[in-house]
Formats: sequence, structure tokens, C-alpha cells
Amino acid sequence: MSEEHPAPAETPITTAAMTAFGREHEGGAPAATRKQVVSWAMWDWAMQPFNTVILTFVWIALYLTSRMFLDPAVRESGLLADGTYMNCNKDEFIGSAYCQGLTDLSAWWGWANFAAGILILVLAPVLGQQADARGNKKKWVIGATIAIALIQFGLFFVEADPKYFWFGAFAVAIAAVVSEIGNVSYYAMLSEVSTPKNVGRVSGLGWGLGYIGGVVALIACIPVLFTVGQDNPLSFKLVAVICAVWTLVFSIPMFRNVPESPAYDASKRVGFFRSYVVLAKNIANLFRTNRPTFWFMLAAAVYRDGLAGVFAFGAVLAAQGFGFSFIEVIIFGLAANLVAGVSTLLAGRIDDAIGPRRLIVITLAGLVVMAFVVFALKDLGTIVFWVCGLLLCAFVGPTQASSRSLLTRLTPPSQQGEIFGLYATTGRVASFLSPLAWSLFLAWFGGIVYGVLGIGLILLIGLVLLLFVRFPKDVGV
Repeated sequence: MSEEHPAPAETPITTAAMTAFGREHEGGAPAATRKQVVSWAMWDWAMQPFNTVILTFVWIALYLTSRMFLDPAVRESGLLADGTYMNCNKDEFIGSAYCQGLTDLSAWWGWANFAAGILILVLAPVLGQQADARGNKKKWVIGATIAIALIQFGLFFVEADPKYFWFGAFAVAIAAVVSEIGNVSYYAMLSEVSTPKNVGRVSGLGWGLGYIGGVVALIACIPVLFTVGQDNPLSFKLVAVICAVWTLVFSIPMFRNVPESPAYDASKRVGFFRSYVVLAKNIANLFRTNRPTFWFMLAAAVYRDGLAGVFAFGAVLAAQGFGFSFIEVIIFGLAANLVAGVSTLLAGRIDDAIGPRRLIVITLAGLVVMAFVVFALKDLGTIVFWVCGLLLCAFVGPTQASSRSLLTRLTPPSQQGEIFGLYATTGRVASFLSPLAWSLFLAWFGGIVYGVLGIGLILLIGLVLLLFVRFPKDVGV
């Protein structure tokens, strides 16, 4: 797919980043302290309730796209004689007004996500470039954190009424945009708190704390959901408030203890709109002089969308494809985050030992195998999803953390924000692949469990693309 093209000395984007990595490039300045490293990683912990509780397992899946947001007459039409509601995975109910209403809610939420992806595509790389040039990455992270917390507080006012659906959908979608923008600067700060020898462990620490934070956040929300009631809108409103408070409180260590990143002399300080011109030139320059990084970001865009598909559709597959109940979905969410967190912490050390590329190849191969095993053994029931689903989660975290570690090793400190902006952008450019594959496989084969084949296919394509990327030998990937 690519050949190594060494960059000229005057070219700002170069794969020789590791010769001037992080604080080692600042005239012998000391490396980050343990306190600063842990404080940096705590931001992953602080943000996890939004990702796990709001986006994945609770607020969106069990509230915003649930029957509570259907027209009352449509909702009542789905009630069966035994007091239960239609199972929309059954052919006899798929065409009903009730199931069509739920389908519409999910589709509308998808369009809100699409709009969020466009904003990220447009804003993330330029804002990352601005953060590099102005030396204010930490300020962007602080601003994003406060905005996300305020939006989560705002979700308290989303009533269980169709009229409030778009308010809730766009509020969460905007928070997702802000989260991605915050992540650009947060990821770029990784080189400020790590060295070439421990970047894998530091990156893995952040991901690991994030997943474990998801477990604790879900546990914190369970008493509210079961005390107030899983069919009571107030329980989901209170959950949003809990997530907001969590985000603010656990971000404080990063705000207090991690220093602001410096402005790099090599970064061009230009106006916002002029940044797009600079961005276009840098993309062309990246392709011309640093083919390995360019092709890696392309491969990562594909397999990262497959990883996103695991989270986006995992709870749906569990509930509709394998018949998981409400409590089973919550318990699976707890187990999934715990497994992902522990595996990510362990994988950080493996990353430093064998290199991130090898680890990504191993974990992607495991993901592909487990996806196809879930389908092949689907007739064995829920035990298959429990075992294979948790193994999937064990591979997801290490893949994410090692991808961040690999890109950090490839990128010079003065270009961290910009390159991670491109990384965020490419990750969202391909965000249509998993939903498309999921939907097409369901349409072609007529069963929700076939969707896992679509996700597996996207992961396989990403793995194959990565295998063709050739990296320079001097960056330890």
C-alpha cells in the first residue's frame, strides 16, 4: 500500500517524531511526574459516563429511542394481551405501527449522529492545529469538559414526549462533537506526559481507567433506575445529572496538575478560516512525505468504525437478537467495561514490549474471529453472546489504546494536535461504514443477528488495510 518516503529537513510533518518526543525535546526538561500522568489519564475516567451511560447503554438505548418517545396511541398499539410489548425482531410484528415507530426513532438518532460527524469532520483538525500553534490544548480540554457537563445537566429537561425527541437527540449529538474536539487536544497532550519507552503504558492507563470508570458509573446509576423505576422518565433525568457531576468532579485532577502544552515555533499561527488552507497543504504534504502515517490513518478509519459499530449495535444485538432483558443489558454493560478496562491496562505493557502495530493486528484478528463465531454459534443461545461478546470487548480497548500509541510515535510534538485532529476526522469520515453494513446485512438476510457479520466484515477490511502499511523502522512500532 505504501513505501517509505523520508521527508526533507524543512518539511514540518515527519515520522522522526520519536527523536524529539514529548518533554525530552525541551532542552532537557524533566519528564512528567507520576501525579501528572495519573491526572492526565483521569480525564478518560471523567468522560466515561457520557460515553457508557448516555451514549451506549442507558440514556439513548433505554430512554430516547424507547417507546416512551412514541405517540401514546402508537405506543399502546404495541401492548399485547399478556401485558408485554411486541418483540420487533419477530416477522409478525415488524410491519406494525409500533415497531415502525421505534425504527423511526433509531433512524432519527442516526441522522443526528450524521450531523455530528459532519461537524467533527469540518472542525476537529483545524481546532487541533489552532491548539498546537497557540499552545492552549489544555484550555480546549477544559472548555470541552465544562460544555459536556452542562449539556448533560440539560438532559434533565428532556421530557418523555415526541416533541422533545429532537431536543434530546441534538443535545447529545452536540455533546459528542464537543467530546471529539476535546479528545483531539487530550490525545495531543499524550506526548507531554510520556516518553518513547512508556507511551504504550500511559495511553493504556487512560483507556483502562476510562473503561473501569464506565463500570463504576453504571453501578452508580443502577440504584436510581431501579428505585425510581426503569419506565419512569425521572430516573433517566437523574442519571444524566449524575453523569454531569461525575464529569466535573473527576476532571479536576487534570485541570490542576497537568501543565499547559507549549506553543511550538514550527506551527503556523493564522486565523481560523486561513487554517483550512494550511490544513489542505498539510494533508497534501502528509501524503507526499509521510505515506506510512497517511495510510495508517486510512486503515484506522475503517477498523475504528468497526469498533464503533461494536458499541453502537452491541446492546441492540443483545436485546433484540439474543433476547437479553433490561437487567441483562445493564449487567452485560458492566461486565463489558470491566473486561475492556482490565485488558487495556494489561495490553499497555504488551504494547511497549512488542510494539503497537503487532498488538493491533492481534486484537483485530481476535475481533474478526469472535464476530463470526457469534453468528456461527447463534443457535446455542445467550451463552454464545456472553462469551464471545466479552471476548470482543477484551480486544476493543487494546486496539483503541495501541492505535493512539502508534500515532503518537509517528507524530512530531509540534504537530500532535493537528495530526490527532486528522485522526479524529478520518475516524468519523468512515463512520457510515458500520451502520451501512449492519443495515444491509439485516435487509438482505432478514434477521438482526446477521448484523454482526456486517460489523465483522468492516473489521476485516480494516485489518487487511493495516497489514499493507509499511512503517519506518526507526520509530519502534
